[in-house]
Amino acid sequence: MGSSEAPHVSSVLIQSCTSRRDVNGCDVVKETPSLLKSESCSTPQSSGWRQCTKRTGNHRITCTGCERVVKVSEAISNISDLYYIQRYIAYMSKMMRAIRVSEFGAPSVLKLCSDVKVPQAGHRQVLIRVHACGVNPVETYIRAGMFARRPNLPYTPGDDAAGVVEAVGEGVAALKAGDRVFTTATETGAYAEFTIAAEDSVHKLPDVLDFKQGAAIGVPYFTAHRALIHKGCAKAGQTVLIHGASGGVGVAACQLSRALGLRVLGTAGTPEGMKLVLNNGAHLAFNHREKGYIDKIMEATDGKGIDVIVEMLSNVNLSKDLQMLAYGGRVMIVGCRGPIEINPRDTMFKESSITGVSLFSATPEEKQESAAFLYAGMEAGWLRPVVGSQYPFDNAAQAHHDIIESPGATGKIVLTI
Repeated sequence: MGSSEAPHVSSVLIQSCTSRRDVNGCDVVKETPSLLKSESCSTPQSSGWRQCTKRTGNHRITCTGCERVVKVSEAISNISDLYYIQRYIAYMSKMMRAIRVSEFGAPSVLKLCSDVKVPQAGHRQVLIRVHACGVNPVETYIRAGMFARRPNLPYTPGDDAAGVVEAVGEGVAALKAGDRVFTTATETGAYAEFTIAAEDSVHKLPDVLDFKQGAAIGVPYFTAHRALIHKGCAKAGQTVLIHGASGGVGVAACQLSRALGLRVLGTAGTPEGMKLVLNNGAHLAFNHREKGYIDKIMEATDGKGIDVIVEMLSNVNLSKDLQMLAYGGRVMIVGCRGPIEINPRDTMFKESSITGVSLFSATPEEKQESAAFLYAGMEAGWLRPVVGSQYPFDNAAQAHHDIIESPGATGKIVLTI
């Protein structure tokens, strides 16, 4: 029998619980048919199996270490049956739950699978036990097949994972098992109980931040830093407008801009969003659903205009952005959901520019610079990820729907595992 093939369970009824949490699992069962006691699993806190006595007919036993539930019929009477139990548990210990996409389409194509093989860390790779993962708008575009970069099917979405290092591959020196970490990219997808990431995409998570906050750092903060510094060339004393400032990237951009000494203006679509923007570094907040808000922004600059605009919805706002720019002003395109018509003349007199921002295009040196700056922000205390709506792991489809359709963002959407 091949190692990747699930063993035959014979006449014994066994059902593995989907809430299992330990990759090492419990792979040794002693021959005690009446109680099905086991030797301790490799989980340190395990004392073996505890048996549920409230059920009749089919017993249900639970490993005290990894909380895996195994259901076994009373009809166990020989060593052969016990052998199959042992083999089945050993097989399932190498499996994990993950969200899988087998076809591009609506959020409903996100499917929870319980029989995905736990990946192994290769050269300069890190295996992470995921506690929380962030949901980004770009992941909805990829899932829908609308993004330039389309993964091979099937795939697991996500780049923002936070958790604990389970194992490291050959050549990894800066990290070890047990380290609390977050990622800026993954090799196997973040919407899973375990993920593989390249060593240079894994960063230590300070104890002052929990895993949900860790899942809100990667793409939002590294994108905001790239937009403001690497592409926008923002300088202290200049005025920045965060157009759509209450979401994950928006909050990050507000905090970074304030730390960089910029005058920070932000917009949101709800009163709650405006309050969030002000609480995270903006000097002034505007409701972009109100008529005439552009005029109010220009008044706040004494008619001089904006030096740098970080734009989250360019297919709606780009034409207005160009009209708000100061001489030599720059628009940084972070988000776009479709086409828009603009008048190029709006760029000519002010010699303004439009620049697309893609974290995927950052060089290793740029990533290192961003990581160093952001870690300093964590140490100083001004980098404080705001977690918005939280969804259980198996409700990823609803999270994908809401991140696009919700009337107003209030922080980073996170899946908890």
